[in-house]
Amino acid sequence: MLQQIDQYIWKYNASDQLAPRSPWRHFLQIGVMVGRDLMSGMITLHAMSLVYTTLLSMVPLLAVSISVLKGFGVHGQLEPALANLLAPLGEQSAEISTRIIGFVENMQIGVLGAIGLVMLLYTVISLIQKIESAFNLTWQLHSSRSLIQRFSDYLSVIMVGPVLIFSAVGITASLGSSHVVGVLESLPFISDLLYLLGKLLPLLLVVAAFTFIYLLVPNTRVRIGSALYGAVIAGVMWQTSGTLFTSFIAGSAKYTAIYTGFATLLLFMIWLYLSWIILLVGASISFYHQNTDQLKWRRGKFHLSARLRDQLALQVMVSIARAHDRQSELLPTLKELAAYQQIPAPLLARMLDALEQDGLVIQSADNPPSYLPGAALQRISLVDILHCARNAEDDGQSDNLRTDAGVSLLLQSLEQQLDAQLGDETLAGFLHTIEEDRSNEDSLV
Repeated sequence: MLQQIDQYIWKYNASDQLAPRSPWRHFLQIGVMVGRDLMSGMITLHAMSLVYTTLLSMVPLLAVSISVLKGFGVHGQLEPALANLLAPLGEQSAEISTRIIGFVENMQIGVLGAIGLVMLLYTVISLIQKIESAFNLTWQLHSSRSLIQRFSDYLSVIMVGPVLIFSAVGITASLGSSHVVGVLESLPFISDLLYLLGKLLPLLLVVAAFTFIYLLVPNTRVRIGSALYGAVIAGVMWQTSGTLFTSFIAGSAKYTAIYTGFATLLLFMIWLYLSWIILLVGASISFYHQNTDQLKWRRGKFHLSARLRDQLALQVMVSIARAHDRQSELLPTLKELAAYQQIPAPLLARMLDALEQDGLVIQSADNPPSYLPGAALQRISLVDILHCARNAEDDGQSDNLRTDAGVSLLLQSLEQQLDAQLGDETLAGFLHTIEEDRSNEDSLV
């Protein structure tokens, strides 16, 4: 039975553009992959780390937010908005929001001095930096933003984000008391429509906020459709978990009796933990929705043999060299190279890192970066490429293994035969040979 279900789910290839579309099976594939990521423990580990950082940076973040919101005259919406975000905590939400706002109001930025202000901003930026790190891991990104990019992007989140969020909450609250809304409610069917809109509006605001985060935080270009796909599912999960958590709070009298004054803090930390897990799960959903080729490697059992290492290194160097000489329209980025060779991007990234360490390739300053030959093609020998492939990720470990003299002599003999077979053949000459063979095949056809 389980085997039949597995075949039904994975028989569909979402990356095949010619195959009939099956959104349901695509959704199931994404669900299986996200479940595997959850079971691996990385999402929960990052969620716990973010809970700790959130507790440290919440008051400084709100202090900075209040300073920005005062310029727009909407700082009065901070406490209602915070209470709305903490609504799943039930009656404790008002108490927690009041205490947090009290901490913020007692915080006098002018008394902190220059060093204190720097530490304040550092605490806020460290939270955003950890969020970016978690999202980059989800998106299998190996490069982080530059210092200038971080400053501009983080500043926009700190300055613009609170204005958008709390202004949206303020507009929502003001609509409920608007005279126009009161008149519309008296019209037939409009009252039911407004009631439904009032129920859906919190979900829509959460989805909009999640979409904004999924588009901005990862250090890559995220398609709006994929960000919205993950945001909708994460938003529904967040609203549903909020309702369930509220029910749990209502029946948690035993926990209150056991932990007394610590019960509120404990429940607040649990809710933060669940919220971060949901946010990271939505990011994982967006990743798999956009990168359908990753679903092909769902089982995670792809390993590189010695022959595959040679094949992978030679082919990627040929692809990069062709793109450099404008003999190919393939864009030599990690994603495009992995798609061309039909291999998981993380495996190819490890090989490219080894080639880069040996000076055979370099990265451009583009975003995402393109790979270029590390030297003139006439100076890159095939022997160096193969030696790099075979010694990749060795880190001197072979010297620590016990090896008999006969085994060492045999390995050295094989290396010498390889060097003698290839001689001084370079990547440029190899490309020329490939093009000649292709021309001869075309002429025969």
